[in-house]
Amino acid sequence: MLKWLGVLLIALLGLLQYSLWFGEGGLRELTHIRARADALASENDIQRARNERLAAEVVDLKNGLDAIEERARSDIGMVRQDEQFFWVPGVEDTGGESGRASNREAGP
Repeated sequence: MLKWLGVLLIALLGLLQYSLWFGEGGLRELTHIRARADALASENDIQRARNERLAAEVVDLKNGLDAIEERARSDIGMVRQDEQFFWVPGVEDTGGESGRASNREAGP
């Protein structure tokens, strides 16, 4: 009788060990989940760095509008809607505002 009890306990221990190692939620599945989590973490780091670069670019574009406007004025002669543009012939533009004068219209 004691011999059968020992065999039964050893068989139960083997079944539990099999479940622990190879069953659902076992150590084998745990290693797969950890590997996938590491892969996703490295992918998240790449995406996080990309998002930080894009956020910095957005901040530059939001804060750099004055610089963009000044470049558009000097390079291609853009004028805002509330300004009047006067061109004086015969005066050479040396990169500054000479030859161009803007007059802001006064509001009512």
